[in-house]
Order: sequence, then C-alpha cells, then structure tokens
Amino acid sequence: MIDWAGLMALGLGQLRLLPDQFWALTPVELLMMAGVSPGGTPGLSRDRLNALCAQFPDI
Repeated sequence: MIDWAGLMALGLGQLRLLPDQFWALTPVELLMMAGVSPGGTPGLSRDRLNALCAQFPDI
C-alpha cells in the first residue's frame, strides 16, 4: 500500500515541488529525489558517485 499522505508531505512540503511536478513523478522517482532507494537503502551519495567516476572514467 502506498502512503500517499506521506509522499505528498515529502514532495509538496519538504521538496517544495509544485503539484503538477509532484503528480508527474512516480513514487520511486520521488523517493529517489529524497535520497532513499525503493528497497530502503540510502541512495547514491555525491562522494560515491565521484569515486565511481574516478574508477570508471569516460574515454
């Protein structure tokens, strides 16, 4: 079951999305914007992204 009240509080309140921006997102996209992956583990941090970019640079 999806906690719409919680997602709306997150999207419209904490993330300050406009209603049309909020409703255009999927719940998974909204959670990812909040830094939470759907499985409950933390999202990719900036430091981890930078480390991956250094480990696997584009040629």
